[in-house]
Amino acid sequence: MIYTSGTTGPPKGALHGGRVLLGHVPGFRLTHDGFPRAGDLGWTPADWAWAGGLLNLMMPCLHDGVPVVAQPVVKFDPEAAFALIAEAGVRNAFIPPTALRLMAQSGDPRERHPGMALRSLVAAGERLGEASFDWARRAFGVPVNEVYGQTECNYVLASFAHLGVSKAGFTGKPTPGHEVALFRQDGTRCAPGEQGEIRVRRPDPVMFLEYWDKPEATAEKFSGDWLLTGDQAVTDADGYFRFLGRDDDVITSAGYRIGPSDIEDCLSRHPAVALAAVVGKPDEMRTEIVKAFVQLTSGVSGDEALAEELKLFVRERLSHHEYPREIEFVAELPLTTTGKIIRRALRERG
Repeated sequence: MIYTSGTTGPPKGALHGGRVLLGHVPGFRLTHDGFPRAGDLGWTPADWAWAGGLLNLMMPCLHDGVPVVAQPVVKFDPEAAFALIAEAGVRNAFIPPTALRLMAQSGDPRERHPGMALRSLVAAGERLGEASFDWARRAFGVPVNEVYGQTECNYVLASFAHLGVSKAGFTGKPTPGHEVALFRQDGTRCAPGEQGEIRVRRPDPVMFLEYWDKPEATAEKFSGDWLLTGDQAVTDADGYFRFLGRDDDVITSAGYRIGPSDIEDCLSRHPAVALAAVVGKPDEMRTEIVKAFVQLTSGVSGDEALAEELKLFVRERLSHHEYPREIEFVAELPLTTTGKIIRRALRERG
């Protein structure tokens, strides 16, 4: 039983069958470029109590007889992460996007840690974004294979760069053995380019059996044979999925439905921004306005001039309706123990 990360409400216990590990192995081997190979060594900063740390790295490594680097649970330190990768000889890493964004603030790590020799790198838990994708490829010398899933049904979308399945800004395509599609609210399938909910067809070996002691919540998670993820995405003409955000996170402003991920990715490209989180703030005229909470890089002070600069920065790069009309600077963004931004806490702050 693995508990959900609690980004949108209290964590729930997701009960899985023993099949769940075997269901992860094919996708894991593909995202880690023909895993296992001689000399492979796994590591993740993610807590092993989370589906990401447990099933995106630790258990598949051990299943194939590949050792995993362990460390005490401490607050994530980007420089310590670089050092560990170099000194331990880590070859295969799973690093959540939030951790990669924090590591990117340290500049080019190769001069300080020339011993880094990653062979494969996977990111999951939140949308990676093009800025982090580009930085990680330069910093580690390998492409980042992004993975999508939930505690209830994990590793169902992914990129496999060595097979030519990779596109910046897109999560990827359905992992072999899983049927994934986008649906409209009326239960019909979306066309390419149309936003809809990600759903996964059962039976599926990585799909949970039930929420522990919550039969009603379990029933609400399905529509017929399709598991409802509550996550929004679009697909392109080539079948790539682009994750936009949870239903709860999508902002309705002046008739537009706005996903926070593109705005957060854009803000993270600004040199003053370490992390950014975007939510909808209630507004009488527009229903909601886009509000951004910004954690600045070390040594940078937030003021009105910088807030206006960041608004313009987004407005020049995205659609007019997407730029944040309010920006609030924070010392630290609220994160779950798995490194995901707790947007409900930010919405409550207003």
